Amino acid sequence: MAYKGHKINPNKFETGQIKIILAVLPLVILTGLPIIFIVFHAFKPMQELFAFPPKFITTHPTLDNFRNLFKASRSAGIPLSKYVFNSLMITIAVVFSSLIFSTAASYSLSKLKYKGRNTAMQINQLALMFVPVSVMIPRYLVVNVLGLTNTYWAQILPLIPLPVALFLVKQFVDQVPDSLIEAAYMDGAKEIHIYFKVILPLIKPAIATAAILVFQQVWTNMEASNYYVNDDGLKTLAFYMNTLTSVSTTNNVAGQGMSAAASLIMFVPNLVLFCILQKNVMNTMAHSGIK
Repeated sequence: MAYKGHKINPNKFETGQIKIILAVLPLVILTGLPIIFIVFHAFKPMQELFAFPPKFITTHPTLDNFRNLFKASRSAGIPLSKYVFNSLMITIAVVFSSLIFSTAASYSLSKLKYKGRNTAMQINQLALMFVPVSVMIPRYLVVNVLGLTNTYWAQILPLIPLPVALFLVKQFVDQVPDSLIEAAYMDGAKEIHIYFKVILPLIKPAIATAAILVFQQVWTNMEASNYYVNDDGLKTLAFYMNTLTSVSTTNNVAGQGMSAAASLIMFVPNLVLFCILQKNVMNTMAHSGIK
């Protein structure tokens, strides 16, 4: 299709794209500056960390901040690898479980007819209004009554329900034509087969977006390790990094470099996951308003 001599979404560069690039470029730069700062800040030597005016890009990069961070972790009783293992195991378990529950619940609330489904969705929407700190005490009481304190389950189960993920996936399932499900029923498919063979393949973009949301919530979560676990061997990397850098920055100036290195370590997995799933995330945004 052509319009005034220009193609819509051309495969090659055209001069008509220059005005679009010039309009978008400032926004791209503004969005990318914090990421660039986090990366360079982690490699700044001590004199540049406290330079005034602050330097945005380091001129003498160093790995001393990372060396000091790993040295401090070795001096503790538990190796850094243990915290990394805990974080990876908890994050993978929560992301997988949360996606299973979110997609299954979304299919049920969207396509199945039964009493109470509207009430259940309203409860989920009501949960979107509460910040995590408001349910901190009830969560602790539930974990304590179930006898889950000082276990991995105390850091997994409370994080599985994510109302925003259920809401997002459910809106996407609503767009799946009922005729596809009716055709599957006519072919003799059961609910479980429709869920795996029809629903899941059609909502992959929403699943990818929900995975990023759940990952970000779990990977940077410190509350579970702080409130539900007393055994240091069960705590996560996020909790350890926050504790280590907080103590270091309080006791000595060198802790600022360790804090910068820890921030980069915690940030990189989020960036990598988003880069891998960004195509699906963009598809979710593109289709979220289509009914």
